[in-house]
Amino acid sequence: MSTIKITYREAMREAIRDALRRDSRVFLMGEDVGRYGGCFAVSKGLLQEFGPERIRDTPLSESAFVGAGIGAAMGGMRPIVEIMTVNFSLLALDQILNNAATILHMSGGQFNIPLVIRLTTGGGRQLAAQHSHSLEGWYAHIPGLKVLTPATLEDARGMLWTALEDPDPVLIFENALLYNLEGELAEDAGPVDIDRAAVRRPGRDVSLITYGGSYYKTLAAAEQLAGDGVEAEVIDLRTLRPLDTATILASVSKTRRAVIIDEGWRTGGISAEISARIMEGAFYDLDAPVARIGSAEVPMPYAKHLEQAALPQTETIVDMARRMVA
Repeated sequence: MSTIKITYREAMREAIRDALRRDSRVFLMGEDVGRYGGCFAVSKGLLQEFGPERIRDTPLSESAFVGAGIGAAMGGMRPIVEIMTVNFSLLALDQILNNAATILHMSGGQFNIPLVIRLTTGGGRQLAAQHSHSLEGWYAHIPGLKVLTPATLEDARGMLWTALEDPDPVLIFENALLYNLEGELAEDAGPVDIDRAAVRRPGRDVSLITYGGSYYKTLAAAEQLAGDGVEAEVIDLRTLRPLDTATILASVSKTRRAVIIDEGWRTGGISAEISARIMEGAFYDLDAPVARIGSAEVPMPYAKHLEQAALPQTETIVDMARRMVA
């Protein structure tokens, strides 16, 4: 199987290009997605290739253009709406929560909303407290939405088309620190499943459960632990709503220990939900309490050394796992 060298950013661009070619109903809209090529250069060159009808620059009004995307989806189109960073989605929360997520129910099943919203998430870029949020766990709380968190090149390339085929709204959270990630991707890479978590590294001693921007830190932690004779199993959740509880419980039942790594805040976060499901479904298999690693419960600092201290790091994961298996 032949492969190509590609970045996460380029994989996302290829996913959008592929969707635009596959279906004339697909279009991309958002702030600076056209002439500027996207705030993170994901849509660079697409305006020249597909024209302004399908690559639409919008005014700086998230509520307006998310609402327009909902209306377009109701009218039979397949819009991809880009929200520059996840904190700006709060300006469209009424549209996402009260409209996109509920119209199918409120219409008695008459109207589906086949809308995809792409959002950049995560810290680590010294953008301080207003542009470093990890709010995917918030959105995973909302019935009526699917929440995807692609971490690998394969998922960056393949999740979008599968999401566009879904009759209901799908949110794709892209961690900003992954855009420059480079690796090999199959030339014929295409759509992937969006319903199941993946066991990225099998192990027998402890389950490390994570997603998105913390995935590669967790893989690095598993490598370090292997040097100490600790075989960690790494679970990439991939989708936060619906959670693949079966894969989580199967892993924990085997390793008998679990550490959940989440870049969001611990209080009321997705790690708390996962921990509760483990306690409900695998309590008698556990040899130690479930552990959680999240970001510090503070607005994200600007200073680099403080920002790094606030975020989950490989060393923190290694230390927690070592103490758990001691």
